[in-house]
Amino acid sequence: MRIACWSGPRNISTALMRSWSSRNDTFVSDEPFYAPYLHKNNIRHPMIEEIINKYETNYQQVIKNITSEIPKSKNIWYQKHMAHHIEDINHLDWIEDFHNTLLIRHPALVINSFSKKFEIKSIEQLGYPQQYQIYKYLKEKNKKISIIDSSLFLISPKEYLKEWCRNLNINFQNEMMEWKKGPHENDGIWGSHWYKNVLNSTGFLSGEQHIPLLPKKYYKIYDEGMVFYKEMINFMEQG
Repeated sequence: MRIACWSGPRNISTALMRSWSSRNDTFVSDEPFYAPYLHKNNIRHPMIEEIINKYETNYQQVIKNITSEIPKSKNIWYQKHMAHHIEDINHLDWIEDFHNTLLIRHPALVINSFSKKFEIKSIEQLGYPQQYQIYKYLKEKNKKISIIDSSLFLISPKEYLKEWCRNLNINFQNEMMEWKKGPHENDGIWGSHWYKNVLNSTGFLSGEQHIPLLPKKYYKIYDEGMVFYKEMINFMEQG
């Protein structure tokens, strides 16, 4: 079984990867398309040179790698993906054999967090249009897809994880609720810059409910993000 969790930046995607890595039957991968994304677009993220030198940068080769045999003889391969790392959003046939989940978060919370790390110039950097395209594609193909809003998840993470496992027809493991503090062997090397909260955690942190005020320069991006976010919330509520 291959699980693809499609997130945008500054969500709980790393915490969820930690949760799944705590299972004894699961191998995890951390953003396998990050290196191709940086290499193609020359986006000057922290550690760009180290990342593109260490990881596979050919997009098609990454697809081949992540659709191959599950590593270390595990039964489940949980893959943490950033939706905005997809190079060709119009050709998604390779995701049809995955169990796909969209991990969404309120745009104001994402913008407030990400802008402290990196300048935001377009909504595409935050993954909302790409997440929406993934959803539309899978629905058109009559493929099942789950949607998780991170703020709702953090209110009752155990119940959400149990439901997720039920939908996948696998057993929930209590080990998914906690993990060891510090880095994981399958973290990308970028974790030292981006994963401070998770590195200092041993479980899911309380979710924030306060929607922050944003600088005026981000109003347009916020409005664009809200259109996609509301659409996906509607899909989630409709089941």
